[in-house]
Amino acid sequence: MMRRRAGWLQAAAALGWSRGVSGQVGRDRGTPTARRTVVVAVVVVVAVSGCASLRRWWHNGWKVGPEYCPPEAPVAETWLDRNAPSLRTAEPDLWQWWTQLGDPVLDQLVQRVREQNIPLQIAAWRIAEARALRGIAAGNLFPQKQQALAAYSRNRASENAYPFNIFLDAFPFPLYYNNWIAGFDMAWELDLWGKVRRGIEAADASWQASIVDYNALLVSMQAEVAAAYVQLRTLQERLALARKHVELQQETLRLARDRFAAGVVSEIDVRQASAELAVLESAIPTLEEARRKVENALCFLLGSPPGSLRELLEQPAPPPTPPPELVVGIPADLLRRRPDVQKAEWLARAQCARIGVAEADFYPQLAITGAISVQAEEFANLFDGIHGVAGSIGPAFQWKILHYGRLKNAVRAQEARLQQALYNYQNAVLAANREAEDAIVAYLREQQRMRSLQQAVHEAERALQLGLKLYQAGVIDYQRVLDALRAVVAQQDALADSRGKVVLNLIAVYKALGGGWENAHSEESVPESSPSQESERLWPEPVAPQTETEPAPAPVPLARAKAS
Repeated sequence: MMRRRAGWLQAAAALGWSRGVSGQVGRDRGTPTARRTVVVAVVVVVAVSGCASLRRWWHNGWKVGPEYCPPEAPVAETWLDRNAPSLRTAEPDLWQWWTQLGDPVLDQLVQRVREQNIPLQIAAWRIAEARALRGIAAGNLFPQKQQALAAYSRNRASENAYPFNIFLDAFPFPLYYNNWIAGFDMAWELDLWGKVRRGIEAADASWQASIVDYNALLVSMQAEVAAAYVQLRTLQERLALARKHVELQQETLRLARDRFAAGVVSEIDVRQASAELAVLESAIPTLEEARRKVENALCFLLGSPPGSLRELLEQPAPPPTPPPELVVGIPADLLRRRPDVQKAEWLARAQCARIGVAEADFYPQLAITGAISVQAEEFANLFDGIHGVAGSIGPAFQWKILHYGRLKNAVRAQEARLQQALYNYQNAVLAANREAEDAIVAYLREQQRMRSLQQAVHEAERALQLGLKLYQAGVIDYQRVLDALRAVVAQQDALADSRGKVVLNLIAVYKALGGGWENAHSEESVPESSPSQESERLWPEPVAPQTETEPAPAPVPLARAKAS
Protein backbone atom coordinates (compact mmCIF):
# COMPACT_ATOMS: atom_id res chain seq x y z
CA MET A 1 0.00 0.00 0.00
CA MET A 2 2.81 2.43 0.88
CA ARG A 3 4.60 1.54 -2.38
CA ARG A 4 1.39 2.20 -4.30
CA ARG A 5 0.82 5.56 -2.68
CA ALA A 6 4.47 6.53 -3.21
CA GLY A 7 3.96 5.81 -6.90
CA TRP A 8 0.91 8.07 -6.93
CA LEU A 9 2.90 10.79 -5.23
CA GLN A 10 5.73 10.55 -7.74
CA ALA A 11 3.24 10.69 -10.60
CA ALA A 12 1.64 13.74 -9.05
CA ALA A 13 4.99 15.47 -8.64
CA ALA A 14 5.95 14.62 -12.23
CA LEU A 15 2.73 16.13 -13.53
CA GLY A 16 3.27 19.31 -11.55
CA TRP A 17 -0.02 19.15 -9.65
CA SER A 18 1.50 20.68 -6.55
CA ARG A 19 2.25 23.98 -8.34
CA GLY A 20 -0.26 26.63 -9.23
CA VAL A 21 -0.24 28.42 -12.59
CA SER A 22 0.03 32.14 -12.09
CA GLY A 23 0.72 35.03 -14.38
CA GLN A 24 -0.45 38.28 -15.74
CA VAL A 25 -4.14 38.88 -16.33
CA GLY A 26 -5.00 38.24 -19.92
CA ARG A 27 -4.94 35.17 -22.15
CA ASP A 28 -4.15 32.13 -19.91
CA ARG A 29 -1.66 29.96 -21.74
CA GLY A 30 -1.59 27.43 -18.86
CA THR A 31 -5.22 26.45 -19.17
CA PRO A 32 -4.81 23.48 -21.61
CA THR A 33 -2.02 22.10 -19.45
CA ALA A 34 -4.14 22.42 -16.32
CA ARG A 35 -7.03 20.70 -18.04
CA ARG A 36 -4.85 17.82 -19.18
CA THR A 37 -3.43 17.62 -15.66
CA VAL A 38 -6.85 17.11 -14.13
CA VAL A 39 -7.83 14.44 -16.69
CA VAL A 40 -4.59 12.52 -16.29
CA ALA A 41 -4.86 12.78 -12.49
CA VAL A 42 -8.31 11.21 -12.47
CA VAL A 43 -7.26 8.41 -14.82
CA VAL A 44 -4.10 7.58 -12.89
CA VAL A 45 -5.68 7.64 -9.43
CA VAL A 46 -8.70 5.58 -10.40
CA ALA A 47 -6.68 3.12 -12.46
CA VAL A 48 -4.25 2.28 -9.68
CA SER A 49 -7.10 1.94 -7.21
CA GLY A 50 -8.20 -1.26 -8.93
CA CYS A 51 -10.80 -2.33 -11.49
CA ALA A 52 -13.40 -3.16 -8.85
CA SER A 53 -13.11 0.27 -7.27
CA LEU A 54 -13.27 1.87 -10.71
CA ARG A 55 -16.45 -0.02 -11.61
CA ARG A 56 -18.10 0.83 -8.31
CA TRP A 57 -17.07 4.48 -8.56
CA TRP A 58 -18.41 4.66 -12.11
CA HIS A 59 -21.58 2.70 -11.32
CA ASN A 60 -22.37 4.99 -8.37
CA GLY A 61 -22.17 8.08 -10.53
CA TRP A 62 -18.59 9.08 -9.72
CA LYS A 63 -19.13 8.59 -6.00
CA VAL A 64 -17.23 6.35 -3.60
CA GLY A 65 -18.95 4.58 -0.75
CA PRO A 66 -21.88 2.11 -0.74
CA GLU A 67 -25.25 2.75 -2.30
CA TYR A 68 -28.18 2.49 0.10
CA CYS A 69 -30.34 -0.64 -0.01
CA PRO A 70 -33.58 -0.97 1.98
CA PRO A 71 -32.94 -3.06 5.10
CA GLU A 72 -34.82 -6.16 6.08
CA ALA A 73 -38.22 -5.53 7.62
CA PRO A 74 -39.07 -8.21 10.22
CA VAL A 75 -42.85 -7.80 10.30
CA ALA A 76 -45.58 -10.41 10.81
CA GLU A 77 -47.75 -11.45 7.90
CA THR A 78 -51.09 -11.28 9.73
CA TRP A 79 -52.54 -10.10 13.04
CA LEU A 80 -52.86 -12.58 15.88
CA ASP A 81 -56.56 -11.69 16.32
CA ARG A 82 -57.40 -11.65 12.63
CA ASN A 83 -60.40 -13.98 13.21
CA ALA A 84 -62.12 -11.66 15.70
CA PRO A 85 -65.67 -10.80 14.50
CA SER A 86 -65.20 -7.03 14.95
CA LEU A 87 -61.80 -6.93 13.22
CA ARG A 88 -61.33 -6.38 9.48
CA THR A 89 -58.08 -6.45 7.50
CA ALA A 90 -59.23 -4.26 4.61
CA GLU A 91 -57.41 -1.06 3.72
CA PRO A 92 -58.13 1.34 6.62
CA ASP A 93 -59.02 5.00 6.24
CA LEU A 94 -57.08 6.58 9.08
CA TRP A 95 -56.25 10.07 7.88
CA GLN A 96 -59.00 11.49 10.16
CA TRP A 97 -59.69 8.53 12.41
CA TRP A 98 -61.07 10.65 15.26
CA THR A 99 -64.12 11.59 13.16
CA GLN A 100 -65.20 7.92 13.36
CA LEU A 101 -66.03 8.52 17.03
CA GLY A 102 -68.72 11.03 16.05
CA ASP A 103 -67.90 13.72 18.64
CA PRO A 104 -67.78 17.35 17.32
CA VAL A 105 -65.97 18.58 20.44
CA LEU A 106 -63.23 15.99 19.91
CA ASP A 107 -62.94 17.05 16.26
CA GLN A 108 -62.45 20.64 17.37
CA LEU A 109 -59.81 19.74 19.96
CA VAL A 110 -57.79 17.66 17.48
CA GLN A 111 -57.85 20.51 14.99
CA ARG A 112 -56.65 22.94 17.64
CA VAL A 113 -53.79 20.71 18.79
CA ARG A 114 -52.39 20.68 15.26
CA GLU A 115 -52.43 24.46 15.22
CA GLN A 116 -51.45 25.29 18.82
CA ASN A 117 -49.34 22.48 20.28
CA ILE A 118 -45.93 23.88 21.22
CA PRO A 119 -43.87 20.67 20.73
CA LEU A 120 -45.30 20.52 17.20
CA GLN A 121 -44.12 24.07 16.59
CA ILE A 122 -40.65 23.10 17.81
CA ALA A 123 -40.65 20.09 15.47
CA ALA A 124 -41.70 22.36 12.58
CA TRP A 125 -38.70 24.60 13.23
CA ARG A 126 -36.49 21.51 13.26
CA ILE A 127 -37.70 20.89 9.70
CA ALA A 128 -36.70 24.44 8.81
CA GLU A 129 -33.29 23.91 10.40
CA ALA A 130 -32.73 20.64 8.50
CA ARG A 131 -33.71 22.27 5.23
CA ALA A 132 -31.26 25.11 5.85
CA LEU A 133 -28.49 22.60 6.61
CA ARG A 134 -29.33 20.83 3.37
CA GLY A 135 -28.88 24.14 1.57
CA ILE A 136 -25.46 24.53 3.17
CA ALA A 137 -24.46 21.06 1.99
CA ALA A 138 -25.65 21.79 -1.55
CA GLY A 139 -23.67 25.04 -1.58
CA ASN A 140 -20.44 23.04 -1.34
CA LEU A 141 -20.90 21.93 -4.96
CA PHE A 142 -19.89 25.45 -5.98
CA PRO A 143 -16.58 27.22 -5.24
CA GLN A 144 -16.12 26.75 -1.52
CA LYS A 145 -14.18 29.96 -1.04
CA GLN A 146 -15.30 33.18 -2.67
CA GLN A 147 -14.40 36.41 -1.00
CA ALA A 148 -13.69 39.99 -1.83
CA LEU A 149 -10.92 41.64 0.12
CA ALA A 150 -9.56 45.09 0.71
CA ALA A 151 -6.81 46.28 3.04
CA TYR A 152 -4.53 49.16 3.85
CA SER A 153 -1.37 49.09 5.93
CA ARG A 154 1.31 51.57 6.92
CA ASN A 155 4.63 49.76 7.12
CA ARG A 156 8.20 50.35 8.30
CA ALA A 157 11.09 48.05 7.40
CA SER A 158 13.76 47.18 9.96
CA GLU A 159 17.19 48.70 9.33
CA ASN A 160 18.83 45.69 11.00
CA ALA A 161 16.97 42.97 9.11
CA TYR A 162 18.08 41.30 5.90
CA PRO A 163 18.47 42.63 3.22
CA PHE A 164 18.26 46.22 4.39
CA ASN A 165 21.17 45.79 6.81
CA ILE A 166 23.43 45.02 3.84
CA PHE A 167 22.24 47.29 1.05
CA LEU A 168 20.75 50.24 2.90
CA ASP A 169 23.93 52.33 2.79
CA ALA A 170 24.49 51.67 -0.94
CA PHE A 171 20.86 51.75 -2.00
CA PRO A 172 18.71 54.01 0.15
CA PHE A 173 15.44 52.06 0.14
CA PRO A 174 12.50 53.84 1.80
CA LEU A 175 11.87 52.41 5.25
CA TYR A 176 8.32 53.75 5.44
CA TYR A 177 5.75 52.82 2.82
CA ASN A 178 1.99 52.31 2.33
CA ASN A 179 0.26 49.26 0.87
CA TRP A 180 -3.23 49.46 -0.64
CA ILE A 181 -4.88 46.28 -1.93
CA ALA A 182 -8.34 45.34 -3.28
CA GLY A 183 -9.24 42.08 -4.95
CA PHE A 184 -11.08 38.79 -5.09
CA ASP A 185 -9.95 35.20 -4.51
CA MET A 186 -11.58 31.83 -5.02
CA ALA A 187 -10.94 28.15 -4.29
CA TRP A 188 -12.97 25.30 -5.76
CA GLU A 189 -12.32 21.70 -4.75
CA LEU A 190 -13.65 19.40 -7.46
CA ASP A 191 -16.04 16.74 -6.23
CA LEU A 192 -14.34 13.89 -8.11
CA TRP A 193 -15.10 11.24 -5.49
CA GLY A 194 -18.60 12.32 -4.51
CA LYS A 195 -17.77 13.63 -1.04
CA VAL A 196 -19.97 16.69 -1.46
CA ARG A 197 -22.74 14.76 -3.19
CA ARG A 198 -22.73 12.13 -0.46
CA GLY A 199 -22.99 14.96 2.04
CA ILE A 200 -26.02 16.26 0.17
CA GLU A 201 -27.56 12.78 0.26
CA ALA A 202 -27.03 12.66 4.02
CA ALA A 203 -28.52 16.15 4.44
CA ASP A 204 -31.51 15.22 2.26
CA ALA A 205 -32.17 12.12 4.34
CA SER A 206 -31.77 14.06 7.59
CA TRP A 207 -34.20 16.69 6.31
CA GLN A 208 -36.80 14.07 5.49
CA ALA A 209 -36.15 12.36 8.83
CA SER A 210 -37.09 15.65 10.51
CA ILE A 211 -40.29 15.78 8.43
CA VAL A 212 -41.44 12.29 9.37
CA ASP A 213 -40.40 13.05 12.96
CA TYR A 214 -42.90 15.93 12.84
CA ASN A 215 -45.50 13.51 11.50
CA ALA A 216 -44.74 11.02 14.29
CA LEU A 217 -45.17 13.75 16.90
CA LEU A 218 -48.41 14.83 15.23
CA VAL A 219 -49.76 11.27 15.47
CA SER A 220 -48.78 11.15 19.14
CA MET A 221 -50.26 14.56 20.02
CA GLN A 222 -53.58 13.83 18.30
CA ALA A 223 -53.84 10.52 20.15
CA GLU A 224 -52.95 12.16 23.48
CA VAL A 225 -55.60 14.84 23.03
CA ALA A 226 -58.22 12.26 22.11
CA ALA A 227 -57.23 10.06 25.07
CA ALA A 228 -57.34 13.00 27.49
CA TYR A 229 -60.75 14.00 26.17
CA VAL A 230 -62.10 10.46 26.63
CA GLN A 231 -60.65 10.34 30.14
CA LEU A 232 -62.37 13.62 30.93
CA ARG A 233 -65.75 12.40 29.69
CA THR A 234 -65.29 9.12 31.57
CA LEU A 235 -64.54 10.98 34.79
CA GLN A 236 -67.58 13.18 34.26
CA GLU A 237 -69.73 10.05 33.88
CA ARG A 238 -68.19 8.42 36.96
CA LEU A 239 -68.70 11.65 38.91
CA ALA A 240 -72.36 11.73 37.91
CA LEU A 241 -72.72 8.11 39.03
CA ALA A 242 -71.01 8.90 42.36
CA ARG A 243 -73.48 11.71 43.03
CA LYS A 244 -76.34 9.41 42.05
CA HIS A 245 -75.04 6.77 44.49
CA VAL A 246 -74.93 9.40 47.25
CA GLU A 247 -78.56 10.29 46.57
CA LEU A 248 -79.50 6.60 46.59
CA GLN A 249 -77.75 6.06 49.90
CA GLN A 250 -79.45 9.10 51.37
CA GLU A 251 -82.79 7.47 50.56
CA THR A 252 -81.58 4.23 52.15
CA LEU A 253 -80.47 6.12 55.25
CA ARG A 254 -83.89 7.80 55.48
CA LEU A 255 -85.54 4.37 55.26
CA ALA A 256 -83.30 2.99 58.03
CA ARG A 257 -84.09 5.97 60.27
CA ASP A 258 -87.81 5.58 59.72
CA ARG A 259 -87.69 1.91 60.63
CA PHE A 260 -85.52 2.69 63.65
CA ALA A 261 -87.99 5.37 64.78
CA ALA A 262 -90.78 2.82 64.43
CA GLY A 263 -88.81 0.42 66.63
CA VAL A 264 -88.58 -2.22 63.92
CA VAL A 265 -84.76 -2.26 63.65
CA SER A 266 -81.87 -1.40 65.93
CA GLU A 267 -79.65 1.69 65.73
CA ILE A 268 -76.91 -0.33 64.04
CA ASP A 269 -78.77 -0.11 60.72
CA VAL A 270 -78.73 3.70 60.93
CA ARG A 271 -75.04 3.78 61.77
CA GLN A 272 -74.14 1.43 58.92
CA ALA A 273 -76.16 3.51 56.48
CA SER A 274 -74.52 6.74 57.70
CA ALA A 275 -71.04 5.21 57.37
CA GLU A 276 -71.73 4.00 53.87
CA LEU A 277 -73.02 7.47 52.91
CA ALA A 278 -69.76 9.03 54.10
CA VAL A 279 -67.75 6.49 52.10
CA LEU A 280 -69.65 7.30 48.92
CA GLU A 281 -69.27 11.05 49.49
CA SER A 282 -65.51 10.63 49.95
CA ALA A 283 -65.15 9.35 46.37
CA ILE A 284 -66.44 12.63 44.88
CA PRO A 285 -63.41 14.86 45.75
CA THR A 286 -61.03 12.27 44.29
CA LEU A 287 -62.94 12.16 41.02
CA GLU A 288 -63.17 15.97 40.90
CA GLU A 289 -59.41 16.21 41.39
CA ALA A 290 -58.76 13.73 38.58
CA ARG A 291 -61.14 15.60 36.29
CA ARG A 292 -59.38 18.91 36.94
CA LYS A 293 -55.96 17.38 36.23
CA VAL A 294 -57.13 15.88 32.94
CA GLU A 295 -58.66 19.21 31.93
CA ASN A 296 -55.35 20.93 32.73
CA ALA A 297 -53.52 18.32 30.64
CA LEU A 298 -55.79 19.10 27.69
CA CYS A 299 -55.07 22.80 28.05
CA PHE A 300 -51.35 22.06 28.12
CA LEU A 301 -51.54 19.95 24.96
CA LEU A 302 -53.35 22.78 23.21
CA GLY A 303 -50.78 25.34 24.32
CA SER A 304 -53.33 27.16 26.50
CA PRO A 305 -53.30 28.15 30.18
CA PRO A 306 -55.34 26.07 32.67
CA GLY A 307 -59.06 26.89 32.62
CA SER A 308 -59.15 28.06 29.01
CA LEU A 309 -61.30 25.06 27.97
CA ARG A 310 -63.76 25.22 30.85
CA GLU A 311 -66.55 26.74 28.79
CA LEU A 312 -66.12 24.11 26.05
CA LEU A 313 -65.89 21.11 28.40
CA GLU A 314 -67.99 22.21 31.37
CA GLN A 315 -71.17 20.56 30.11
CA PRO A 316 -70.90 16.79 30.93
CA ALA A 317 -71.27 14.33 28.07
CA PRO A 318 -70.77 10.56 27.73
CA PRO A 319 -67.57 9.21 26.20
CA PRO A 320 -67.58 8.81 22.40
CA THR A 321 -69.01 5.60 20.99
CA PRO A 322 -66.58 3.38 19.05
CA PRO A 323 -67.55 2.13 15.57
CA PRO A 324 -68.96 -1.42 15.34
CA GLU A 325 -66.00 -2.67 13.29
CA LEU A 326 -62.28 -1.95 13.45
CA VAL A 327 -60.43 -1.87 10.12
CA VAL A 328 -56.69 -2.41 10.65
CA GLY A 329 -55.22 -3.47 7.30
CA ILE A 330 -52.22 -5.80 7.48
CA PRO A 331 -49.03 -5.56 9.58
CA ALA A 332 -46.89 -4.69 6.53
CA ASP A 333 -48.83 -1.40 6.25
CA LEU A 334 -46.99 -0.21 9.34
CA LEU A 335 -43.80 0.20 7.28
CA ARG A 336 -45.29 2.87 5.05
CA ARG A 337 -47.71 4.44 7.53
CA ARG A 338 -45.80 4.67 10.81
CA PRO A 339 -43.73 7.88 10.75
CA ASP A 340 -41.35 6.62 13.45
CA VAL A 341 -40.51 3.60 11.27
CA GLN A 342 -39.97 5.92 8.30
CA LYS A 343 -37.72 8.11 10.42
CA ALA A 344 -35.56 5.14 11.42
CA GLU A 345 -35.04 4.27 7.77
CA TRP A 346 -34.26 7.83 6.72
CA LEU A 347 -31.64 7.99 9.45
CA ALA A 348 -30.12 4.75 8.14
CA ARG A 349 -30.07 6.24 4.64
CA ALA A 350 -28.30 9.35 5.91
CA GLN A 351 -25.72 7.26 7.74
CA CYS A 352 -25.05 5.17 4.62
CA ALA A 353 -24.19 8.37 2.73
CA ARG A 354 -21.79 9.45 5.48
CA ILE A 355 -19.67 6.37 4.76
CA GLY A 356 -18.99 7.80 1.30
CA VAL A 357 -18.07 11.15 2.84
CA ALA A 358 -15.49 9.46 5.05
CA GLU A 359 -14.20 7.16 2.29
CA ALA A 360 -13.57 10.08 -0.07
CA ASP A 361 -10.71 11.20 2.19
CA PHE A 362 -8.70 8.19 0.98
CA TYR A 363 -8.29 9.79 -2.45
CA PRO A 364 -6.44 12.86 -3.70
CA GLN A 365 -8.21 16.19 -3.61
CA LEU A 366 -7.99 18.38 -6.71
CA ALA A 367 -8.89 22.02 -6.57
CA ILE A 368 -8.73 25.12 -8.70
CA THR A 369 -7.56 28.27 -6.95
CA GLY A 370 -7.37 31.78 -8.24
CA ALA A 371 -6.97 35.35 -7.10
CA ILE A 372 -6.97 38.76 -8.73
CA SER A 373 -6.22 42.06 -7.04
CA VAL A 374 -4.93 45.56 -7.56
CA GLN A 375 -2.10 46.81 -5.36
CA ALA A 376 -0.34 50.15 -5.03
CA GLU A 377 1.62 52.20 -2.55
CA GLU A 378 -0.55 55.26 -3.16
CA PHE A 379 -4.34 55.05 -3.30
CA ALA A 380 -4.42 57.27 -6.40
CA ASN A 381 -2.46 54.61 -8.31
CA LEU A 382 -4.60 51.69 -7.14
CA PHE A 383 -6.68 51.55 -10.33
CA ASP A 384 -3.98 52.71 -12.73
CA GLY A 385 -4.71 50.29 -15.57
CA ILE A 386 -2.88 47.00 -15.92
CA HIS A 387 0.16 48.16 -13.98
CA GLY A 388 -1.34 47.54 -10.54
CA VAL A 389 -3.01 44.20 -11.30
CA ALA A 390 -1.74 40.99 -9.68
CA GLY A 391 -3.27 37.55 -10.00
CA SER A 392 -2.85 33.81 -10.07
CA ILE A 393 -4.83 30.77 -11.17
CA GLY A 394 -4.06 27.08 -11.28
CA PRO A 395 -4.81 23.60 -10.01
CA ALA A 396 -3.91 22.42 -6.53
CA PHE A 397 -3.29 18.89 -5.36
CA GLN A 398 -3.65 17.52 -1.84
CA TRP A 399 -3.49 13.93 -0.65
CA LYS A 400 -3.61 12.64 2.91
CA ILE A 401 -0.95 9.92 2.79
CA LEU A 402 0.45 9.35 6.28
CA HIS A 403 -2.86 9.19 8.10
CA TYR A 404 -1.74 6.39 10.50
CA GLY A 405 -5.00 4.49 10.09
CA ARG A 406 -7.18 7.47 10.97
CA LEU A 407 -9.04 7.52 7.66
CA LYS A 408 -9.61 3.77 7.65
CA ASN A 409 -10.91 3.86 11.22
CA ALA A 410 -13.09 6.84 10.38
CA VAL A 411 -14.74 4.73 7.66
CA ARG A 412 -15.06 1.81 10.06
CA ALA A 413 -16.74 4.09 12.60
CA GLN A 414 -19.27 5.26 10.01
CA GLU A 415 -19.93 1.65 8.97
CA ALA A 416 -20.52 0.70 12.61
CA ARG A 417 -22.96 3.58 12.93
CA LEU A 418 -24.76 2.35 9.82
CA GLN A 419 -25.18 -1.09 11.39
CA GLN A 420 -26.57 0.57 14.51
CA ALA A 421 -29.02 2.55 12.36
CA LEU A 422 -30.11 -0.59 10.53
CA TYR A 423 -30.75 -2.44 13.77
CA ASN A 424 -32.58 0.61 15.11
CA TYR A 425 -34.82 0.39 12.06
CA GLN A 426 -35.47 -3.30 12.65
CA ASN A 427 -36.20 -2.57 16.29
CA ALA A 428 -38.61 0.21 15.31
CA VAL A 429 -40.48 -2.21 13.03
CA LEU A 430 -40.72 -4.83 15.78
CA ALA A 431 -41.82 -2.22 18.32
CA ALA A 432 -44.51 -0.96 15.94
CA ASN A 433 -45.77 -4.50 15.36
CA ARG A 434 -45.83 -5.22 19.08
CA GLU A 435 -47.54 -1.92 19.92
CA ALA A 436 -50.27 -2.56 17.36
CA GLU A 437 -50.82 -6.13 18.58
CA ASP A 438 -50.99 -4.95 22.21
CA ALA A 439 -53.52 -2.25 21.35
CA ILE A 440 -55.69 -4.61 19.29
CA VAL A 441 -55.85 -7.32 21.95
CA ALA A 442 -56.52 -4.71 24.66
CA TYR A 443 -59.39 -3.27 22.59
CA LEU A 444 -60.97 -6.64 21.86
CA ARG A 445 -60.66 -7.97 25.43
CA GLU A 446 -61.95 -4.76 26.98
CA GLN A 447 -65.03 -5.05 24.80
CA GLN A 448 -65.61 -8.53 26.25
CA ARG A 449 -65.10 -7.20 29.77
CA MET A 450 -67.54 -4.36 29.14
CA ARG A 451 -70.24 -6.77 28.00
CA SER A 452 -69.76 -8.87 31.15
CA LEU A 453 -69.93 -5.75 33.32
CA GLN A 454 -73.15 -4.70 31.62
CA GLN A 455 -74.69 -8.02 32.67
CA ALA A 456 -73.23 -7.64 36.18
CA VAL A 457 -74.73 -4.14 36.54
CA HIS A 458 -78.13 -5.38 35.40
CA GLU A 459 -78.12 -8.20 37.97
CA ALA A 460 -76.77 -5.98 40.78
CA GLU A 461 -79.42 -3.31 40.19
CA ARG A 462 -82.16 -5.97 40.24
CA ALA A 463 -80.74 -7.43 43.46
CA LEU A 464 -80.75 -4.00 45.11
CA GLN A 465 -84.35 -3.35 44.13
CA LEU A 466 -85.44 -6.72 45.60
CA GLY A 467 -83.33 -6.16 48.72
CA LEU A 468 -84.92 -2.77 49.45
CA LYS A 469 -88.41 -4.22 49.13
CA LEU A 470 -87.60 -7.19 51.38
CA TYR A 471 -85.89 -4.94 53.93
CA GLN A 472 -88.86 -2.62 54.01
CA ALA A 473 -91.07 -5.64 54.53
CA GLY A 474 -88.84 -6.85 57.35
CA VAL A 475 -87.84 -10.09 55.63
CA ILE A 476 -84.06 -9.43 55.53
CA ASP A 477 -81.66 -7.35 57.61
CA TYR A 478 -79.90 -4.19 56.50
CA GLN A 479 -76.58 -5.93 55.85
CA ARG A 480 -78.07 -7.66 52.79
CA VAL A 481 -79.22 -4.28 51.47
CA LEU A 482 -75.81 -2.77 52.17
CA ASP A 483 -74.06 -5.56 50.27
CA ALA A 484 -76.37 -5.13 47.30
CA LEU A 485 -75.82 -1.36 47.32
CA ARG A 486 -72.04 -1.78 47.39
CA ALA A 487 -72.25 -4.21 44.48
CA VAL A 488 -74.26 -1.70 42.41
CA VAL A 489 -71.81 1.11 43.16
CA ALA A 490 -68.78 -1.01 42.29
CA GLN A 491 -70.23 -2.53 39.12
CA GLN A 492 -71.65 0.73 37.75
CA ASP A 493 -68.34 2.53 38.32
CA ALA A 494 -66.42 -0.36 36.75
CA LEU A 495 -68.75 -0.31 33.74
CA ALA A 496 -68.26 3.43 33.22
CA ASP A 497 -64.51 2.97 33.49
CA SER A 498 -64.60 0.05 31.05
CA ARG A 499 -66.59 2.03 28.47
CA GLY A 500 -63.91 4.69 28.60
CA LYS A 501 -61.13 2.09 28.32
CA VAL A 502 -62.69 0.62 25.20
CA VAL A 503 -62.42 4.00 23.48
CA LEU A 504 -58.95 4.60 24.91
CA ASN A 505 -57.76 1.26 23.56
CA LEU A 506 -59.32 2.08 20.20
CA ILE A 507 -57.36 5.35 20.16
CA ALA A 508 -54.23 3.34 21.01
CA VAL A 509 -54.94 1.13 17.98
CA TYR A 510 -55.24 4.14 15.67
CA LYS A 511 -52.03 5.56 17.10
CA ALA A 512 -50.20 2.25 16.71
CA LEU A 513 -51.35 2.02 13.08
CA GLY A 514 -49.80 5.45 12.49
CA GLY A 515 -52.88 7.27 11.22
CA GLY A 516 -53.61 10.98 11.27
CA TRP A 517 -50.53 12.65 9.74
CA GLU A 518 -51.53 12.47 6.08
CA ASN A 519 -53.53 15.71 6.22
CA ALA A 520 -50.72 17.89 7.58
CA HIS A 521 -50.28 21.20 5.70
CA SER A 522 -47.61 23.86 5.95
CA GLU A 523 -50.19 26.65 6.15
CA GLU A 524 -51.35 25.32 9.50
CA SER A 525 -48.25 23.94 11.16
CA VAL A 526 -44.94 25.12 9.74
CA PRO A 527 -43.52 28.61 10.36
CA GLU A 528 -43.92 30.83 7.32
CA SER A 529 -40.77 32.86 7.79
CA SER A 530 -37.63 33.28 9.78
CA PRO A 531 -37.80 35.73 12.71
CA SER A 532 -34.93 37.63 11.09
CA GLN A 533 -36.38 37.55 7.55
CA GLU A 534 -40.10 38.11 7.77
CA SER A 535 -40.41 38.84 4.06
CA GLU A 536 -39.00 35.49 2.90
CA ARG A 537 -40.78 32.13 2.81
CA LEU A 538 -38.13 29.47 3.30
CA TRP A 539 -39.81 26.65 5.11
CA PRO A 540 -40.94 23.22 3.87
CA GLU A 541 -44.23 21.42 4.13
CA PRO A 542 -44.31 18.74 6.86
CA VAL A 543 -44.82 15.94 4.35
CA ALA A 544 -42.02 13.93 2.78
CA PRO A 545 -40.70 15.73 -0.34
CA GLN A 546 -39.96 13.67 -3.40
CA THR A 547 -36.37 12.71 -4.10
CA GLU A 548 -34.76 10.47 -6.65
CA THR A 549 -35.43 7.37 -4.59
CA GLU A 550 -37.86 7.10 -1.73
CA PRO A 551 -37.22 4.49 0.97
CA ALA A 552 -39.16 1.35 0.14
CA PRO A 553 -38.66 -1.21 2.90
CA ALA A 554 -38.48 -4.74 1.58
CA PRO A 555 -37.33 -8.10 2.96
CA VAL A 556 -33.78 -8.01 1.59
CA PRO A 557 -30.64 -9.25 3.36
CA LEU A 558 -29.32 -6.89 5.99
CA ALA A 559 -25.76 -7.23 4.68
CA ARG A 560 -26.78 -5.56 1.42
CA ALA A 561 -26.67 -2.20 3.16
CA LYS A 562 -22.90 -2.43 2.80
CA ALA A 563 -23.00 -3.67 -0.77
CA SER A 564 -20.10 -2.69 -2.94
